[in-house]
Amino acid sequence: MASRCWRWWGLSAWPRTRLPPAGSTPSFRHHFSTQEKTPQICVVGSGPAGFYTAQHLLKHPQAHVDIYEKQPVPFGLVRFGVAPDHPEVKTAHSGRCAFWGNVEVGRDVTVPELREAYHAVVLSYGAEDHRALEIPGEELPGVFSAWAFVGWYNGLPENQELEPDLSCDTAVILGQGNVALDVARILLTPPEHLERTDITKAALGVLRQSRVKTVWLVGRRGPLQVAFTIKELREMIQLPGARPILDPADFLGLQDKIKEVPRPRKRLTELLFRTATEKPGPEEAVRQASASRAWGLRFFRSPQQVLPSPDGRRAAGVRLAVTRLEGVDEATRAVPTGDIEDLPCGLVLSSIGYKSRPVDPSVPFDSKLGVIPNVEGRVMDVPGLYCSGWVKRGPTGVIATTMTDSFLTGQMLLQDLKAGLLPSGPRPGYAAIQALLSSRGVQPVSFSDWEKLDAEEVARGQGTGKPREKLVDPQEMLRLLGH
Repeated sequence: MASRCWRWWGLSAWPRTRLPPAGSTPSFRHHFSTQEKTPQICVVGSGPAGFYTAQHLLKHPQAHVDIYEKQPVPFGLVRFGVAPDHPEVKTAHSGRCAFWGNVEVGRDVTVPELREAYHAVVLSYGAEDHRALEIPGEELPGVFSAWAFVGWYNGLPENQELEPDLSCDTAVILGQGNVALDVARILLTPPEHLERTDITKAALGVLRQSRVKTVWLVGRRGPLQVAFTIKELREMIQLPGARPILDPADFLGLQDKIKEVPRPRKRLTELLFRTATEKPGPEEAVRQASASRAWGLRFFRSPQQVLPSPDGRRAAGVRLAVTRLEGVDEATRAVPTGDIEDLPCGLVLSSIGYKSRPVDPSVPFDSKLGVIPNVEGRVMDVPGLYCSGWVKRGPTGVIATTMTDSFLTGQMLLQDLKAGLLPSGPRPGYAAIQALLSSRGVQPVSFSDWEKLDAEEVARGQGTGKPREKLVDPQEMLRLLGH
């Protein structure tokens, strides 16, 4: 029986959006031959991009969609990338959609094999690699990718060996996006507040022992160029037991510029401006005065080197070049002034961007941009191959952005199907891939299998008042399923 698949909608953090009328789903009633009433489509990746793409493809009344995922469990970014104290983003069934986990495309099965079995293939596998700092000292112990740190506290199997040392007083996060703010918030949130989330048991144990009291988020440019969103900023400003540190001098002359920027950016910058320059009210002043932890934004600073401890055995600080801005609007760039600052710390987390990996030699890949070259989701020069999400456009935007982007890819695929641009005649779909996987000793995890793992996680969490206790060892997951 085919595994069931979710519909990712109605979630408070994922606003519903409609594509323009021009993108209305075409009618297929008379365009598909009677022997081929079931277009077989597969999606690689089970994060938001994969599921939103599948959701749109299921608007075709006969289409069958298989979703392949290298992890034994679904949800991608929503399970492993969203902060555990954001449960409203984690949630959400069609008989024509199946989930197959524990299948790594490029290793267990190739893209050409998928293209042979399906009428169309959509690559939606996200951006797993972090961009290197490419500065001296980044290989020192105590320096981590923020993405790996997020995977560690969220239970991503490959990050469970991370073992971050939180015995230092100060942490520096290089980057000023939502991931950077998520990491800062987890580092500074009182552990008793995290006990009621699905953060892993191991990570919670380490965070309980943490001595980190101050977190600096460093950016090359200024307040008008921060990449985080207002929701995440508000949460940081209101974080229990923590106070913000913002330098009013960084906001000089910004009031006039704020008036000219688009509304979302305007609201965000106004909140930053007020926090930096206005005296807090009596209640907020008392709260900040009693705060034992602090976080701050360091603007106009570019990392030059991770400084070693005297014995050279771990990170002890970051050398920063002071910058100033040149150019206007989107062309604004940070250039060094020649001044240098050293910022002492015992933990460095790099959050300067992410990129996708090439998944198969047969798939075109732009290694500089870290994306698959495409036009509106159609992979260039490879008919029948599509992409959506971060591997299509780069790691930008929020989940709602990915939803619109994925719907657009789904729309292009359905248009091509209607126009007769995809292979004609029946395709075997999962039946062919299942035979290949079986011959290679790969045991896929179905959605009903995931439901058993889900029930096990929920049961383990009940004893401690958590929504779930995540399974983090793929081998344990497969043993529990009898594989």
